[in-house]
Amino acid sequence: MEPKLELLKIDCLGKQLRLEGSLAGWQQLFWDNTLVSQKEASVDNGGLKVHVFELTHHSSPLATESGEQAIAMTESKIQVRLETDLVWQPFRLDYCLLQDDKIIDQGRRTEKDIERQTPETPIVKQQKLSMVGLASLGFKLLKSAKVIKVVLAGASVAAYSWLFSFQFALALIACLVFHEYGHIRAMKYFGMKTKGIYLIPFMGGLALSDEKINTRWQDVVISIMGPTFGLLMSIASLIAYHATGNVFFAGLAAFNALLNLFNLLPILPLDGGHILKSISFSMNSIMGLVACAAGAVFGVYISYTLGLALLGFLLLIGSLEIIFEWRTRHQSHLLPLDRYGQIFSVIWYLLTVGALVGIIWHLAGTGDDMLSLPLQILRS
Repeated sequence: MEPKLELLKIDCLGKQLRLEGSLAGWQQLFWDNTLVSQKEASVDNGGLKVHVFELTHHSSPLATESGEQAIAMTESKIQVRLETDLVWQPFRLDYCLLQDDKIIDQGRRTEKDIERQTPETPIVKQQKLSMVGLASLGFKLLKSAKVIKVVLAGASVAAYSWLFSFQFALALIACLVFHEYGHIRAMKYFGMKTKGIYLIPFMGGLALSDEKINTRWQDVVISIMGPTFGLLMSIASLIAYHATGNVFFAGLAAFNALLNLFNLLPILPLDGGHILKSISFSMNSIMGLVACAAGAVFGVYISYTLGLALLGFLLLIGSLEIIFEWRTRHQSHLLPLDRYGQIFSVIWYLLTVGALVGIIWHLAGTGDDMLSLPLQILRS
C-alpha cells in the first residue's frame, strides 16, 4: 500500500513513532520504521482510533559478587497505546501516548503543523564504491546550478532583445522575476527550501523548491502569490505612469497585467490551473477531473482563437498532470481544503483576476501597442 499523509511523528521510548493515514480511513503506525499496528479503510474515516502494540525490554546484565557479569538477562513486555481523535475538515488531531497505562506524551496537531512537516522518505542504500563518485557529481551539479541560472537569464535577455529591444527585454525580465519571487516568498513562508528562479527563453520563468507540498492550501497560496506580486507591480507602474506621464510605465503596467492574467487561466500547468485543481479535488475526485478537463478544453479554444503556440505546448504538459492526478487520487498525501479554504481561495482568485482586468481595461484606450507586444510574446 502506498504511503499517505503523515499524521503524527513523535518520540516513543527513544525511537521515532510515526502515524500515516488517508481520507479513506486507512492508518498505519510505525515504530523505528517497523510497522506495529494498522487500521483498514472504513466509512468512518475520523473519530477515535486506538493503536496498541507491545515492545520487548531487555534489562541490563547484573554483576555477581566477584565482579563477573551474569549470563542471564531479564526481559519484560511493555504495552504501548496510541489514542487519536481525528477531524479532517478543518484538520485536527488530538493524541495521547501511553506506556503501561501511564501517559508519556499528548498534544494536538493542526493544518499548520502538517504544512511545515517534512515527510519521511525511504533511505536508499548505495554501494560504497560509488559514494565518492556520487559526492563529486553532486558537488559539481550544485556549482553548475548557478551557472545554469546565469546562462538562461542571459539567453532570455538576448532572445527578447532580438524580438523587441534591449530596454523592453529588461522590463520583461523584471516582470518575470517579480512574478516568480512571489512564488518563492510563499514557499519560504511555509518553511520550504528553494532552489531559486530559472528564466527560460520564450517560456517565462520557474520557481523551484527542494521540498514537496503537504496540503492543497499550500498549492493555492504558492500558485496565486506569483500573480498577486505581479498585480502589485502593475499597480506600482500605473501609479508611476500617472505621476510622470511616461508612456513606458503604462506599457509596463499593461504588459505585466496581461502576462499575469494569462498565468491565471484555469488551465494546467498554469498557476490558475493549479488553483482550480486544488479547489476542485478538495471537493471530490470526480469534480476535480471534470473541472480540470473543462479547463483543458477552454485552453484548446483560447489557443486556437488567439494563435497562442505556447499555450498549445503547455496543454500537453497539463494533460499529463490531469491523468497523473486522477490515477493517484486514492494515494494522494495532500490534505484537502476545507469549505472555508475553498471559498477563500475562490474569492482571492476572482479579486486578483478582476484587478488585472481592470488595469488592462483602464489602459486599453492609450494605444493598441500596449497589448500587442505581450500577445506577440505569447504567440511566439
